[in-house]
Amino acid sequence: MKIDIDNITMIYPSGKKALQDITVNFESPGFIGILGPNGAGKTTLMKLLIAGLIPTKGEILLDGKPLLSQETQLKAQLGYLPQSFGLYDELTVWQFLDYMAALKGVKGRKYIDEALERTSLTEQKKVRIRNLSGGQRQRVGIAQALLGNPQLIILDEPTVGLDPEERIKFRNIFSEMAQNKIVLLSTHIVEDVQAVCNRVLVIYGGLILYDGSPSVLISDAAEHVGTYIAQAGDPVSEGCRVVSKVNVSNGIRCRIVAEKLPKFAEIAEPTLEDAYLYCIHKEGRE
Repeated sequence: MKIDIDNITMIYPSGKKALQDITVNFESPGFIGILGPNGAGKTTLMKLLIAGLIPTKGEILLDGKPLLSQETQLKAQLGYLPQSFGLYDELTVWQFLDYMAALKGVKGRKYIDEALERTSLTEQKKVRIRNLSGGQRQRVGIAQALLGNPQLIILDEPTVGLDPEERIKFRNIFSEMAQNKIVLLSTHIVEDVQAVCNRVLVIYGGLILYDGSPSVLISDAAEHVGTYIAQAGDPVSEGCRVVSKVNVSNGIRCRIVAEKLPKFAEIAEPTLEDAYLYCIHKEGRE
């Protein structure tokens, strides 16, 4: 499968420009992490990819043909977990997945059994959704996205509400599936992207600031990440952005990103989170 996004602009009726002249392509196999703050355009991009929105300008091609002319084929190959999804509380987990399978045209209870097993919900299959915990409800959402062995999987904040052990498990599931599919993962949890994605997009203000491997993004931030000890009330040095503050015995250890680190800062090895924040910072956007 190949998806080509050609010069896409999306302007909502309110006048808000959510995406500006975006050109990017995705090809299987690939596991792509999408990073950006709220309002950056991540969810808009995902809605365009599922034909939930029509772009103001530009075109999206699925295997060389216009996406909007292939909605039926797209939905047969799509697994989608939106950031906010509704569940029918009166249904059991099995009934809900059976209903979603029917909507997708997925036939055979084996696909439901596989989704239940992969998301560790087999023991809860007869439990009504209203009686599930928050983490279990999130797992139901992930399970419906996996129904039918889809070739394109789009996940918007899939690990919200999951404990660390569950997050690791699902990261491994998504990584395994990406061996022969396109998986798009939008998240605020940078650690999830660093752990499993082989490509990352940084989106801010409707623009793609970076498209490439996580390792190259991290290397771009080398010598632009530093730490120093401050005291309560000390101002942040001009041109620096604070990544974190941790109380220590002799003050507050501040971790910063900057185009030019102050002389008193000690250079630190960048993480993907540092690199992502530096990518935005160096554009003068935050």
